[in-house]
Amino acid sequence: MLSKLRRVNFVVSQDKLSNYTVNMFRSLRDFLADRFNLDEDKADELKIVDAISRDVNFKGTNLWTLIFAIFIASIGLNVNSTAVIIGAMLISPLMGPIMGIGLGIAINDFDLLKRGAKNLFIASFISVVTSTLYFAVTPLHEASSELLARTNPSLWDVFIAFFGGLAGIVAGTRKEKSNVIPGVAIATALMPPLCTAGYGIATGQWFYFIGAFYLFFINCLFICLATFLIVKHLNFHKKQFASPELARRVSRSILIIVIATILPSIYLAYRIVQRSIFENAADKFIEKEFNLARTQVITHTYIFDGKRQVIDLVLIGQPLSDAFLDTVKSKMPSYNLYNTELTIHQGLDAKQRIDLSEIRASILEDVFKVERARDSAQFAIQSFEASRQLKSELKVLYPGLQEYSCAPLRFFRTDTSVTADTTIVFVGKFKPQLSTSEKKKLNTWLQARLKADTVKCLFE
Repeated sequence: MLSKLRRVNFVVSQDKLSNYTVNMFRSLRDFLADRFNLDEDKADELKIVDAISRDVNFKGTNLWTLIFAIFIASIGLNVNSTAVIIGAMLISPLMGPIMGIGLGIAINDFDLLKRGAKNLFIASFISVVTSTLYFAVTPLHEASSELLARTNPSLWDVFIAFFGGLAGIVAGTRKEKSNVIPGVAIATALMPPLCTAGYGIATGQWFYFIGAFYLFFINCLFICLATFLIVKHLNFHKKQFASPELARRVSRSILIIVIATILPSIYLAYRIVQRSIFENAADKFIEKEFNLARTQVITHTYIFDGKRQVIDLVLIGQPLSDAFLDTVKSKMPSYNLYNTELTIHQGLDAKQRIDLSEIRASILEDVFKVERARDSAQFAIQSFEASRQLKSELKVLYPGLQEYSCAPLRFFRTDTSVTADTTIVFVGKFKPQLSTSEKKKLNTWLQARLKADTVKCLFE
């Protein structure tokens, strides 16, 4: 009897625990659903569709704004100014047709889809033509770091475009508009790739054109995909397809395009990661194994092209023996430098590879630094001695002088490129205080006495 009661109590306890667990998960689900609810402050569906549809068209004001933004972005890339490029991205109206395409696919509005694609093609064509014209006439043809950054897209650009597109469409479907859209325009960077493509055409560097246009295509596609997913989640009313087969065909086409776009970016991201790992390992290897007293690494070059990995070093100083180099090479696997070729240039071979003008410039810079430091120290000593000798003279000339200090000080400027100026500063306490004319006379006398161009006088 007792065992039966225990079994009953155990079953009742299990039921209570099960009910408690279910209620806890329901509460958690309701909490998360309430916190992440996108329907709460959603604008009217017709207003959202109308606003996105209006931004699709590219003519008049939008077109002129685009041309001006392209010129600004091209100049920013040309002079390597991040601030100018960001300004151009804020001005750019390119987000409109891209979101229009995503919305058209999501609600089965083929008219909106065709208008969005047509206007995006027009905007892209005009952008590339405008940037090509600029880079064809500019006297600056060197590829800046900002420009080169748009020629090698990777998986991270996919993530940026996708999450940026999600943020953009969520902000675009709200009643209260925020500053999210400008932020998305900056993050996804639609303008710089088009300008870089124009640079590639103007300079005949087709690799730049292909890489930049691929980045632009990634941004457009994944902003469209993000718009499509959010609109699907918000259950916008859709137009009906002519047949279920057509609906499946459209969905299949979207999936194929997305996968075909992602695959090259995954490969490029993998290459970037592998290169970064190789270069970090090579840096550690050089720092540890070539930290020698009588031999120094002048330059190092890394080659990583997928097929081979090479560390090319130019050494100066006492030549290293073959036995030492063999020992160093045997340690390379411990730095994860497998199948890596180590090339050493020393002696006559090193002299042929050393850039003597660069070394001369470096030596001269060090010499000038030493001379400047020595001159500053000598100047400080002379000024101190002169200041100490002033005591008796100042006491005779100005009996009311109670205490003073006189020393060279460095003044740092924030409004010019000059790093600092050294000026003698005199601080004195007089009783009674000097008149304006007496202060001027003291300043003139100190300049002559200390043989200084300028002396700043401060009075307590």
